[in-house]
Amino acid sequence: MDFTHPTEPPTSAPTRFSPVRPWRVIGMLSGTSHDAVDAALAELTFSGPEMGGEIVLRPRGLHTEPFPAALRADLARCLPPATVTLADVCRLDTALGRFFGEVAARADAALAGGTADLVVSHGQTVYHWVDGAHALGTLQLGSAAWIAEATGLPVVSDLRTRDIARGGQGAPLAALLDALLLLGGGGAPAGAALNLGGIANITARDADGRIVAYDLGPGNALIDAAVADATGGAARMDTGGARAARGTVDRELLARLLAEPYYRLPPPRTTGKELFPAASLRERLPPPAPPADDVVATVTELTAELVAAACRAHRPDRLVVSGGGVRNPVLMGRIGALAAPVPIVPVEEFGLPAQAKEAYLFALLGFLTVHGLAGNVPSATGASGPAVLGSLTPGAGPLRLPEPETRPPRALRIAP
Repeated sequence: MDFTHPTEPPTSAPTRFSPVRPWRVIGMLSGTSHDAVDAALAELTFSGPEMGGEIVLRPRGLHTEPFPAALRADLARCLPPATVTLADVCRLDTALGRFFGEVAARADAALAGGTADLVVSHGQTVYHWVDGAHALGTLQLGSAAWIAEATGLPVVSDLRTRDIARGGQGAPLAALLDALLLLGGGGAPAGAALNLGGIANITARDADGRIVAYDLGPGNALIDAAVADATGGAARMDTGGARAARGTVDRELLARLLAEPYYRLPPPRTTGKELFPAASLRERLPPPAPPADDVVATVTELTAELVAAACRAHRPDRLVVSGGGVRNPVLMGRIGALAAPVPIVPVEEFGLPAQAKEAYLFALLGFLTVHGLAGNVPSATGASGPAVLGSLTPGAGPLRLPEPETRPPRALRIAP
């Protein structure tokens, strides 16, 4: 049985979803930079013998909306290391859920003409609870009930907790898409995939050909923090890498930043802004503090150094890059220089826009969930085994699930 589609009249008996009819899935993400919500529409189908083996994803567009200023301010006040009340959390969960619901409804109208079948919402991470090498919990706000109410569609949410319940890190969930689409086979050489969000993460293969994925450390997080400090909050990012280009790397500060013990933990490992808030940067500034543009140049170099170290460890034949950091030419230039001779390849060459990759990732994960297929990669997250991810919230109609698939996908193909 399957979900009732909004464009189909109700019937007295449930019907099977046609394998020819693609699923129209909205994947929605608000990242660690918490500046906007991305909602991408994917048409997804199984292909190959008995509907197994390969998944075909046809990108249908990206709808992006910035956070309302008041909501972003409320969110920023609740992020670590702030002290908050349960009332703060409740209000923020509701406000985020309502905003996500509005974005999903507008994305459905703009990209699918109101014919989407499913929304998959990552939610807004406000805390990722890690103790040393172990993830113990994670919290994403933005109640799915508000999204279901606004769209009338079923919603898959809370995609990280099940992996943590199985002993995993709950991240990086991008390992599945990376493994199916971007990385080579089990033998060397093979590619690696880098996402430059607020936190940078990488997916690669180890010496035995197993998929490994982990958070490197800050991607844009400390760059954004340095710019915000320099401008009193008037600017939130180093647009075009202009400040880093004007500045000079402070080697003493860079050495202090690279001394962070997290970087020496073996994978799997995950982190978040809990470990890299703006205060952590201020605490490491040597007296007297370097000029603001030098600080921005230094934290830009830090991210590039972390990426280069991962390339030396995994020796990929190419590095496929995505995420908001690709729009920073200074950061990309330093990654290219320090990671050489590894070629840097934009994810667009594989058919996905860099800005929308993670939104399409969550559309894929939700598609797997409703078909009973695992969305984690245990060798990457450290989980004890595969897990079907997320929780399902019904839409306006009865919740009718498809017959489960029994074979995990072996590849992902991006259709034009």
